[in-house]
Amino acid sequence: MTVGTDAAGLDLSRFLRPGDHIVMGQACGEPTALVEALIEQGRGIGGLSVFIATSFSGLFTPDAVDGLAVSSMGAIGALRALTKEHRLSVIPCHVGQVGPMIEAGLIPCDVAFVQVSPADAGGDHSLGLIGDHVLAAVRKARVVIAEVNEQVPFTHGEVLPAARIDCAVHVSRPPVEVPPAKIGETDQAIAEHAAAYIEDGSVIQTGVGAVPGALLRLLGDRRDLGVHSGMLGDGLVDLVEAGVVTNARKPIDRGVSINGALIGTRRLYEFAHRNPRIRMCATDYTHDPAVLARLERLVTLNSAMEVDLTGQVNAEQSGPAYLGGTGGQADFVRAGARSPGGHAIIALPATARRGTVSRITAALSGPVTTARSDVDVIVTEFGAAELKGRSLAERARRLVAIAHPDFQEDLAREAHAIQRRGF
Repeated sequence: MTVGTDAAGLDLSRFLRPGDHIVMGQACGEPTALVEALIEQGRGIGGLSVFIATSFSGLFTPDAVDGLAVSSMGAIGALRALTKEHRLSVIPCHVGQVGPMIEAGLIPCDVAFVQVSPADAGGDHSLGLIGDHVLAAVRKARVVIAEVNEQVPFTHGEVLPAARIDCAVHVSRPPVEVPPAKIGETDQAIAEHAAAYIEDGSVIQTGVGAVPGALLRLLGDRRDLGVHSGMLGDGLVDLVEAGVVTNARKPIDRGVSINGALIGTRRLYEFAHRNPRIRMCATDYTHDPAVLARLERLVTLNSAMEVDLTGQVNAEQSGPAYLGGTGGQADFVRAGARSPGGHAIIALPATARRGTVSRITAALSGPVTTARSDVDVIVTEFGAAELKGRSLAERARRLVAIAHPDFQEDLAREAHAIQRRGF
């Protein structure tokens, strides 16, 4: 039987046991009322662990998580503050692995914290703003605590039956919002090079941020674009309303934008409410290699911290600072590079730290997120380097050409060594 309460009346000690492992909804699907209750009451229960993939709420501060063990697949969003204080345990894994790892017990889940919309007439709650691994956590959990938020849109796709909820916490509060990033000259230049790879009928995958935002603004003259992505922001609304995104040429899911997470503002959420042109899916669909293999003209856009002269991509760590995560990059890079008529683009500014450090490097300062054998196109503000099918020597030459001019001389010397050896 489902217990109903409001945020003020929630007593987590009724449902949680000392030492429990909690998996919660992430990004804009973060159940903030439940997080606040956990921060206030968790220390008294004792020994609790939390897995959250990303967080933009700002609630997970080093002081707030005192007494909690917090883990994630990366330092994305506000979780970056925890890594600086060595308060976050990073589990390296692809987004598409999180659900199976929960089901296998590799990421323990005794309790699921989820945010859902109000129920429909049939008693089903929409997962609202996040598909992802939420239902995997629900299936595994001993206890499911759902924040039923009147302001969360009812989106098509994954649903949670009311009968599966052990405790329903009724709230009415704005969900977490992530405003569009400010677009600078460098972002615009990168986006212009990337946009050249998107043609009429292409299926696109992007993240959120300045470069994806700039890219979407450049696609207003395209026709019949499709969408199959792990996350979408406010830019989708403009393209759908302009008749650019129709999904009319996709061989599967025709007429529907497939997505795993809505990361944006109220404008996006209202657009998605009961909109049959958007379907929220779990990662076993959005990131599944067999599904992605059916998409022609798939163009994927992902970011990086740095790329070495052979094409290895680091999207996680800059020296001693852990700043990103594996995410779904490898899944989408492989899919875009193999798609007939498609491309996989890794986009990054040519420099970091106010122009003092080159992001095109002789050697990575952090881990390899995407292998050079999977890489297709690298884009900076200085151009695009097409690497697929190219020798290591040719890759090095092409990457030097899109590095910042201030660093090209030193990089050219490193490239010459590769050219001389042949590897």
